[in-house]
Amino acid sequence: MGRLGELEPVPRKSTVEIVSDELRSAIMYGSLEPGAQLGEAELAGRLGISRGPLREAMQRLVQEGLLVSEPHRGLFVITLDEGDVEDVYLARLAIEREACRLIMARNRGEAVARLTEALEALVDAARQRDRVAMSDADQAFHEVLVSSSGSPRLERMAHTLLVETRMCLNALQDTYPEPSDLVEEHRRLVDAIGDGEEERLLVLIEEHMTDSIHRLRATRP
Repeated sequence: MGRLGELEPVPRKSTVEIVSDELRSAIMYGSLEPGAQLGEAELAGRLGISRGPLREAMQRLVQEGLLVSEPHRGLFVITLDEGDVEDVYLARLAIEREACRLIMARNRGEAVARLTEALEALVDAARQRDRVAMSDADQAFHEVLVSSSGSPRLERMAHTLLVETRMCLNALQDTYPEPSDLVEEHRRLVDAIGDGEEERLLVLIEEHMTDSIHRLRATRP
């Protein structure tokens, strides 16, 4: 870092990083659907780039587990079977349960303030009955919950589940609880933190995750 007030070059993302972000977002929101095959020529044309950085970006997503390489066939977006979905939510439960414990042992007031703001975004989306916006706000609420724990490692672990969680949420949209019920589920979490009731908070976060697993199972034939 230079001297105080001295201007320095602003870090810029590489083409590979930008393309990786684009592909993650497309997978997250379903533009690239589960099981879809990725054609290099088509994607390079759509993104307006050469195949070199595209190949590197796709390999990053293979390493992250979002794409799978099938010999003699190519690259495909992962599909999440029932076991994968359950594993995603059990991993989230482990992370968020520990985040809740840390919140209760640290600065509950700051957590409540941040989560209340996140809850308001969910309320707005629920009022409009916008399922995509509700999924966005739902996910953002839980990101704030983990971030409020003050543990960068828990936050990093939660971030690795970000795209898979969103793929689950896309599947959940048809079986989401009523908007008012979804808001109430999250409001109870905030209230438990505000009231200092750790035992109730841990029960609520477990119920929240297991209910999501049950709803996702209901979407499958």
